[in-house]
Amino acid sequence: MGRQFPSSNPSILLLALTGAAIFCYSFNVVEGVIGVSWGRQTSHRLIPSMVVDLLLQNDIRHLKVFSVSDNVLEAFSGGHIAITVTLPNEGLKHIVNTGVAAYWLQQKIRKHQIKNINITSLYVGSQPFSTFYRKETYDTAVDTLKIIQKALHLNGYENVVATTPHFTDVLKPGMMKPSEADFRPDLKEKMVEFVKVLNASKAPFVMDIFPIHFVAENKWDMEFCFLDNKSNFSIKDNGHVYTNVFEFVYDSFVTAIAKAGVPNLKVMVGQIGWPTDGYPGANVANAERFFREFIPFVKGKKGTPLRPGISIDVYIHSLVDENLSRISLGAFQRHWGVYTSNGEPKYKIDFSGAHRDMYPTTAKGVVFMPKRWCVFKGDKTNLTKVENQVQRACAEADCTSLLPGGSCSQLTFQQNVSYAFNRYFQMNSQYSTNGSSCNFENLAAVVTEDPSVGTCKFPVEILAAERAETDGLMKRSRAEEWLKGSSRSAVVLSLLLIFSFRLI
Repeated sequence: MGRQFPSSNPSILLLALTGAAIFCYSFNVVEGVIGVSWGRQTSHRLIPSMVVDLLLQNDIRHLKVFSVSDNVLEAFSGGHIAITVTLPNEGLKHIVNTGVAAYWLQQKIRKHQIKNINITSLYVGSQPFSTFYRKETYDTAVDTLKIIQKALHLNGYENVVATTPHFTDVLKPGMMKPSEADFRPDLKEKMVEFVKVLNASKAPFVMDIFPIHFVAENKWDMEFCFLDNKSNFSIKDNGHVYTNVFEFVYDSFVTAIAKAGVPNLKVMVGQIGWPTDGYPGANVANAERFFREFIPFVKGKKGTPLRPGISIDVYIHSLVDENLSRISLGAFQRHWGVYTSNGEPKYKIDFSGAHRDMYPTTAKGVVFMPKRWCVFKGDKTNLTKVENQVQRACAEADCTSLLPGGSCSQLTFQQNVSYAFNRYFQMNSQYSTNGSSCNFENLAAVVTEDPSVGTCKFPVEILAAERAETDGLMKRSRAEEWLKGSSRSAVVLSLLLIFSFRLI
């Protein structure tokens, strides 16, 4: 039996339905865009020209990047791919007037556009009001957006749309159906102003949603994440039946925006994805299942109960895994990629939405380092030394697959230590300036036989060909981020506890 909740105020429903009707007549219903986001917080990254080729081979024509690095954007000369760039949250406070905004636009957008780089959208900040994974918010985001939009208008950027993406936590907590949705009381005034700014500039409202988060937070059946929901869990709301979280959240934003006075504002999806490691339910099978139904849903212009038959533009998060991404929410934050960081697809996905049973194209031109692995030699006479060396390895390298729910969470003590050592060895390109990166006080040795076990892959990294330009993003070193961040300290502690239990 579907889950039912008390009926809501019919006047609110009328407002939402009226907004839906206006919306359907205000926009041409064309096939929804499927784009991807590309984050580059990885120790060994694909060079931009490889990514351009990878996107074109998969017929992906829309890309979002999180910074405006010259070396990245110049690879997209030719205009075949429409690009969304981002002004990082840390940079919002520096855009104090239209003169500063005009200079930033000249340096970060126009100088690339004249090289036939097709920059079509600008995100002014990224989830600036969210407190889901950070304490700091960026309250000047609306003012900065207004300044940027004015500068775009004054300086002839007719084909660039500026907006700001928001996470689901800008909605009031505790809503049990879309008709109850509204923006958080502490943000209501700011969000009303925000949507009116978007409406005046004909820019879309951008929502970011991660189904596995939202369903877990509400303690709903995991099946509600999937469009082919196989459970009996559903939510009934004034004649509409919601069988999946995407339609639920999309219509919740539609309702909140209508209550803010702009019922016909376009709503698109800036990020949606499914992690493949580091969390219960985060695996390649579920990721493949999610996108197998979701992409045809978007391409089929089915719309949602409050906006039936509309097209929805969607950006999949993300193109590749990021082994340096922050893990304040959990280990899975490093495992959103459709691809591993070396350009190999992790699961079948058809970006065309035609239900083809296929893997996407593998990145071409990738060169791997030699097939060598660093493993623990098995000396357990001084376990304190072993634990210290594991902590040293995991303070810099990515050990998140070892955590509960991860693809390497079932290893023995010796295999755990080997995995940590190998991650450090590979991250340092199998060498370090201080000598071998596979020593760990003589606890480790290099082998040529792959130590991978079951679902746990001991990777060999690719040759690093270039460095990412942070360009306004935080530049704290990897080691400092790990050692000073409470989330990383907690991960290292968790690993040590796991190792200790597995030794017993």
